[in-house]
Amino acid sequence: MTTPKPPETLRPEAAASRRVPWPVAAATGVALLLLALLWLGRSLADGPGSLDRAIMLAMRVPGNPAQPIGPAWLPSAVRDITALGSTTVLTLVVATTAIFLLIKHRYRAALLVVAATSLGAWLVTFIKALVSRARPDLIDRLMAETSHSFPSGHAANSAIVYLTLATLLFPVVSGWRTRAYLLTVALTLVALIGISRLYLGVHWPSDVAAGWAFGSAWAMLWWRLELKLFQKAPQA
Repeated sequence: MTTPKPPETLRPEAAASRRVPWPVAAATGVALLLLALLWLGRSLADGPGSLDRAIMLAMRVPGNPAQPIGPAWLPSAVRDITALGSTTVLTLVVATTAIFLLIKHRYRAALLVVAATSLGAWLVTFIKALVSRARPDLIDRLMAETSHSFPSGHAANSAIVYLTLATLLFPVVSGWRTRAYLLTVALTLVALIGISRLYLGVHWPSDVAAGWAFGSAWAMLWWRLELKLFQKAPQA
């Protein structure tokens, strides 16, 4: 009676040759992400769902869509929070971080920060133009906005910038507590900025959720790119 041969195992070189190349996998992931976002935006373009309406109305005094909930000082405070996701503030944050990385001689990381945030912001603007979803008109808006609604640029760009900066700064800082602190601060800022857009009445909840999803996925993609390409290579 013959003993069956054990299954052949691929050598590491052969197994690696069968893997999908990283650039192809990254490009595929970006394409799928954009297609999913466009499909979602198109499906929501005709009108908000019941959950969108319920959350928006919960931000106002019942029966009075012009009166936001909370104390009199809260709308001003929320405007201050939403400014943390504005183009001006995010540009200053990116520039300051890039300069810090250059001072630390982290030239590739500085390049990644600028590339990731700039390209991500351009894609958000591109998707907004393609979907062309109107701003909410269910409740009174507490600030003026003229661009399209889907996805929320503040939610998406704040996630892109703050999460990208937090993860790309991991090699610069030491200790898991410091890294956990950076990530916690980034997540808190992203959450507060997104919620502020709902409170101000300038976005539907689905706009903000889509912005969070896109921005987070984009930041994670660039973090993986940094791990793959640069962490094992000497800095220029």
